Amino acid sequence: MTKKNNGISGWVSGWQRNSCFVYTGNEMESAGAAELPLANRIGHMIGSRWRTMLANREDQVFLVLSLVIGALVGLVVVAMIVLTERLGMRLYPVGSAAWRRVLIPIGGSLVLGFLLVRFFPFARGTAIPQTKAAVQTRGGYISLRTVLVKFFCTAASLACGIPLGPEGPSAQIGAGVASVIGRRLGLKPEKVRALLPVGAAAAIAAAFNTPMAAVLFALEEIMGDLNAPILGSVVLASATSWMMLRLVLGNNPLFHVPRYTLVHSSEFAIYALLGVVGGVISAAFTRFLLYLRVQFLALPKKTVWWHPVVGGVVAGLMGWAVPQTLGVGYGYIGDALNGQMVLKIMLLLVLLKFFAVTIAYASGNVGGILGPVIFLGAMVGGSVGSVAHLLLPGQTGTVGAYALVGMGALFAGIIRAPMTSVVMIFELTRDYEVIVPLMIANLLSLFIATWLQKMPIYEGLAHLDGIHLPRHGQQRDEELHGKLVMSVMRPAAETLDATMTVTAAVIQLQSSRYQTWPVMRESALVGALKRETLEQAAARGDGMLTLNRLMPSADFPHVHPDHPLYVALERMSRAGLKMLPVMERDDANRLSGIVTMSAVLASYGVTDHAAL
Repeated sequence: MTKKNNGISGWVSGWQRNSCFVYTGNEMESAGAAELPLANRIGHMIGSRWRTMLANREDQVFLVLSLVIGALVGLVVVAMIVLTERLGMRLYPVGSAAWRRVLIPIGGSLVLGFLLVRFFPFARGTAIPQTKAAVQTRGGYISLRTVLVKFFCTAASLACGIPLGPEGPSAQIGAGVASVIGRRLGLKPEKVRALLPVGAAAAIAAAFNTPMAAVLFALEEIMGDLNAPILGSVVLASATSWMMLRLVLGNNPLFHVPRYTLVHSSEFAIYALLGVVGGVISAAFTRFLLYLRVQFLALPKKTVWWHPVVGGVVAGLMGWAVPQTLGVGYGYIGDALNGQMVLKIMLLLVLLKFFAVTIAYASGNVGGILGPVIFLGAMVGGSVGSVAHLLLPGQTGTVGAYALVGMGALFAGIIRAPMTSVVMIFELTRDYEVIVPLMIANLLSLFIATWLQKMPIYEGLAHLDGIHLPRHGQQRDEELHGKLVMSVMRPAAETLDATMTVTAAVIQLQSSRYQTWPVMRESALVGALKRETLEQAAARGDGMLTLNRLMPSADFPHVHPDHPLYVALERMSRAGLKMLPVMERDDANRLSGIVTMSAVLASYGVTDHAAL
């Protein structure tokens, strides 16, 4: 009996250690197949057949995994929806006192803020940039811990009334489930990486109840390539997840949308005006959110734990005055789509939700911005439609039609995913007649927003979180140029502390042969300084200044390991430096090493010992 249990324990531990097999062929030969316990022999046989199947039928296995991931992710997202709703009903029972709308968001953000800072700093924000980083720079790695923490923190945050959405975190949760499954089954890193958009599409399909839009969002935003070869798997997972949503929660659309009708051709001009208004608001939303995030990040680190409370206080005070500002607000979107909201309330919600969402997100609360963007779009569109109907009652359609187009216009302007926006609105209405007004508004909104705010919101948030992702096609271009920075970079042997004085730095560097040094603050890279800059500061009598005061800006010259060497030379020349810090793409605060001009020149056969 003891021998049998040991065999099973060895099989289980071997399975966990090697993902899908216990002993290799050499181990079998050395140990003797007959001498191994039965459980181990069965484990080896299963592992051997699994490896053979992966080698011979990789495409078929990948499709089957897409089905499994779609079903599992669909159930996980449904579970998060149900948990959020049940918890929200407990916190805000029908007819509850107004004090709950103030204290619960504040208390929830306080508790979650402490947990995020103390235990789960990776769970902040919308998670779309983190998912893209996992696809492009981390070999598809998302830990099971990240999935679990994101699941419960998002549900708790939204249930407390924080005015953010579940869709962005759901995408990371779905991608994380796919990553965990792929790694546990022993798939190659490139295959695990390819599974992430599959899981993300499944999650968006279940969260939005729009499977076609989920496919486009995964390809357009997560992958950055509408022609990605994994299209079939993404479609399969999205459809499977959507089916699981319908099986568990029933055949209920996210919004009940009335049929669209074009009353008069002059409405096209009003839809164009809606696109312009949507573009201006989109640019203002993106710029204000990024500005606020910069201000919070500039605060001392010891204050980080209470940053989310700022968002909770704003949400609580606004919720006490106008309850519609709390949470995602899908029910109020439905009211706007069906013409059941008055103009005054919609205008008020545009203003309040704008500030509530940007402050809640910038302060570090958990949640996404996709749901709030749709809410804002519905209220903006409904407001424009209400004004148009008051001025031209005989030539305009229902207010709900404008609210619907407004949703698409702000989605295109803020998220910068116009194709996803068009398909999403079509899936909500299943009406081809709305496509032309939607395309007009989307195009103008995207053009105005891009003109007024160059950097897309997810790219800006990624940069602020220290994630520098290559642009579409950049990786392939860098591969074609052969020599990369990683081939000549080396560890940073000498660094300076940002809190030391100029005089101390000059004394320290008298015995150094380098001309440029990385500057660190609490193990985080903050820039680079030249010997000449330090000596000039000392000569001016600024010897007691800290090196922090000499840093020109937060955006200092640097390269990434996958940059070609010519980029390093260009940036050294432009900045007048002979050394550049090398930073990781998924963590811009982490110094990976340095690259010197002498090393770059030496790789081309040119020796210049002065280029240090």
